[in-house]
Amino acid sequence: MNAHAQQSAGPWYREPWPWLLMAGPAIVVVAGFLTLGFAVQSFDGLVADDYYKQGKAINKTMQRDTRALELGYRATVTLSAAERAVRLSFADRDHVPAATELRLGLHHPTRGGLDRELVLARTADGSYSAALPALEQARWKLVLDDRSREWRLTGEWPMSEAAVTLGAPAAKK
Repeated sequence: MNAHAQQSAGPWYREPWPWLLMAGPAIVVVAGFLTLGFAVQSFDGLVADDYYKQGKAINKTMQRDTRALELGYRATVTLSAAERAVRLSFADRDHVPAATELRLGLHHPTRGGLDRELVLARTADGSYSAALPALEQARWKLVLDDRSREWRLTGEWPMSEAAVTLGAPAAKK
C-alpha cells in the first residue's frame, strides 16, 4: 500500500496544498508593495510644521479679522469649476480695497499638498477675477486678503455651490 501511495503522488508543484499555503504570504507581499506605491505617490506633506509658531500667530490672525470688520469688508466670490473662473465683488461699493491685486487662498480640508493660492486682478468694473485651476471635489476653505496681510475674509466653498459670501469670522457668530 505504501508503494502504491508513492506511485500516485506526483511532484510537489502539482499538488494544490503547497500553492494554497504559499498564496497567503504572496498576497501580503504584493499588497505591501502596492501600499508603499500609493504612499510614495500621494505624499501630501505635513499639515503643520510648527504647531508652537502657529499658536503664537493666532493673535495676529484675529487682528486681521478684526481689521476686516472695521473696514466693513464683505465679499461674494463666484466660482465656476466648469468655466474655470473666479470672480470676486464686494457687497458695499464704499468698502472696497484700493489694492489692484488680492490673494485668494483655496485650502483643502485634509490634504495640504492640494492647497492653491490665486492672485485676483482688479477689473474695470471694480470687481476682481482670476483663472481657477482644476480642483479635487472637496469642501474648500477660502481665505481672501491683500498682499500686506492687514485684513482677511474667510468662508467655505462646497463645490456644489456657485457663489460664496466671505466675511470676517467674528461677523459670522
